[in-house]
Amino acid sequence: MTEYALRTPLSRESRPGPHFAEIGRERIEERGETDRTPAGVYGGALPYLNGRLKRALDLGLVVLVAPVALVLIGLAALLIKVTSRGPVFFVQERLGRHRMPFPCFKLRTMVEDAEMEAPRWAAEQDPRVTRVGGFLRRTRLDELPQLYNVWRGEMSLVGVRPIRKYFADLLAEYEPQYDLRFLAKPGISGWDQVHNGYPDTLEGQLRKFRYDLYYLRNASVWLDLWILAKTFLVVLGAKGR
Repeated sequence: MTEYALRTPLSRESRPGPHFAEIGRERIEERGETDRTPAGVYGGALPYLNGRLKRALDLGLVVLVAPVALVLIGLAALLIKVTSRGPVFFVQERLGRHRMPFPCFKLRTMVEDAEMEAPRWAAEQDPRVTRVGGFLRRTRLDELPQLYNVWRGEMSLVGVRPIRKYFADLLAEYEPQYDLRFLAKPGISGWDQVHNGYPDTLEGQLRKFRYDLYYLRNASVWLDLWILAKTFLVVLGAKGR
């Protein structure tokens, strides 16, 4: 497998052989991710992930940040409307807990009809991203509308990122345990986002799954608060994508 193939965005038309799934089995030693067994996930974290305490934390923080979020969404919506054609909001079906589909809300950051061809992950210097969209992505302000998903109970503030069925099915072909990530609600931010960013290759997506498992195994109030604090710093530094 060439370096070019390792870094080429994944699609069904250009997939590597099954042996390439071994990339996802690398140990991410700096994060302590070594346990691949389902038993390593079914621990004390799941009751918290799907329990009342995490739900109360989500609702409380949504109410707290809602006034500021509404102002920022309004300003962003105005910029989107005057600088590019198309709707302000982008709604796309994603998979939630137990693979249940739901409408995921975002501020539109790409040109209209950006995916006329096969679905693909956004990449650095993606020509489909508008100028305003690039700023929204770097600051992650494009994801503010997902607070509504949190309010509706489809997402959490912290969790694994919601994924499209197309990519979930594709990655499950290379990672037999991939559906473990659907044990809990997806999140606006997460352990993977603050450490691994937004990978757009097979290698990056399989590595992302290792971070997801780490979060599912170790989730707690304190870890969630740490991730939210780290996310805030990413927003201030405009280091998202």
